[in-house]
Amino acid sequence: MKTKAFQRIYTRIENITKATCTVLADGVANEEMAYVDSRPAQVVKIAGNRITLQVFPGTQGIATNAEVVFMGKPPTVTVSDAMRGRFFNAYGQPIDGGPAIEGEEREIGGPSVNPVRRKQPSELIATGIAGIDLNNTLVTGQKIPFFADPDQPYNIVMADVALRAKADIIILGGMGMPHDDYLYYKTLFDNAGALDRIISFMNTTDNPPVERLLVPDMCLTTAEYFAVEKNAKVLVLLTDMTLFADALAIVSNRMDQIPSKDSMPGSLYSDLAKIYEKAVQFPDGGSITIIAVTTLSGGDITHAIPDNTGYITEGQLYLRRDTDIGKVIIDPFRSLSRLKQLVIGKKSRKDHPQVMNAGVRLYADAANAKTKLENGFDLSDYDKRALDFAHEYSRELLAIDVNIDVDKMLDTSWALMGKYFSKDEVGIKQEFMDKHWAGK
Repeated sequence: MKTKAFQRIYTRIENITKATCTVLADGVANEEMAYVDSRPAQVVKIAGNRITLQVFPGTQGIATNAEVVFMGKPPTVTVSDAMRGRFFNAYGQPIDGGPAIEGEEREIGGPSVNPVRRKQPSELIATGIAGIDLNNTLVTGQKIPFFADPDQPYNIVMADVALRAKADIIILGGMGMPHDDYLYYKTLFDNAGALDRIISFMNTTDNPPVERLLVPDMCLTTAEYFAVEKNAKVLVLLTDMTLFADALAIVSNRMDQIPSKDSMPGSLYSDLAKIYEKAVQFPDGGSITIIAVTTLSGGDITHAIPDNTGYITEGQLYLRRDTDIGKVIIDPFRSLSRLKQLVIGKKSRKDHPQVMNAGVRLYADAANAKTKLENGFDLSDYDKRALDFAHEYSRELLAIDVNIDVDKMLDTSWALMGKYFSKDEVGIKQEFMDKHWAGK
């Protein structure tokens, strides 16, 4: 071993796999950053003086006498206001042709916020998407995933949320993102004039898969800076957490760890919780809200990744293609925001809870009518009206391309209910009927 400016350098590698290598070393900390043959790596296992490192670009071509340089610290990101409008890679280095960021260097991957420093979430975060704001309202400090099939336009939805959301700072973390989608985000944000409040960390399909493991921590460390130091409302968008989990599995399998359900590592729950539990509402007004995409394999919601995610997060937003209108909608039956009751009717109009419940109930009646129709039963007049209502409700409110404010969503709901149903069929409290009803 030799030392150089606080760095420890070793030149004898004991073992090499496709993603990891092992070296004998002393005084090394877990998650410490290193360079193996000039390739970035991180300590993932310590057994006595046997140190295992995951090499982010892969180990192909590394010799057993290659230099291993330990940096004495975990990965870091340099944070400052100058990050606004910038695109970075998984190591926090600019990829947009701009200058390096000057500011405070912070270690990534720290602990979540102490519960005594948290405040109960109480601020509505509007996205402009009716299927979310009307039926599954989000709250600052919440953590919630989009569940979507891989062929659905979830990156377009996330880009729309980034542009529409009422937040001070949007931080986008892309993992395994197709290059076309990366360019879509970059062009859309630029053309919309929204770059001044958006910060992006990108790992594309051109980059090594294991680098994805750094992206969420880069995003959340940056989010903590703005939420704590600037009292900003920060919205963190992470896409795609399934590819993040796949990268975890790559490292786990190549370290000869015994896989758990669906070939995932046994630490999957803890690895996901470490990320999602960074969502927080601070007493001074700053907040971190996390919306993440979890793609489903063949629509299987019981797979280990969505299954563990559902235990950690506060609901889910489920994307589904509605064949009746030919658009992707936020499915009202499989979507749920567990914190919406903290804001609907309090930070939105008083009639919001009643309108939300009535709309979903009538939409459910239409689903029952559709089942009757498919099974050859005769439809009643009510069934026919319910089907017509559901068609318009999907097109005017649930489709992901609808962009209106919450009051307009409520007014649209009242108009649709009044068009197809009587007061008794809608079943909303009389005080709200007297104020908003314009139907038959």
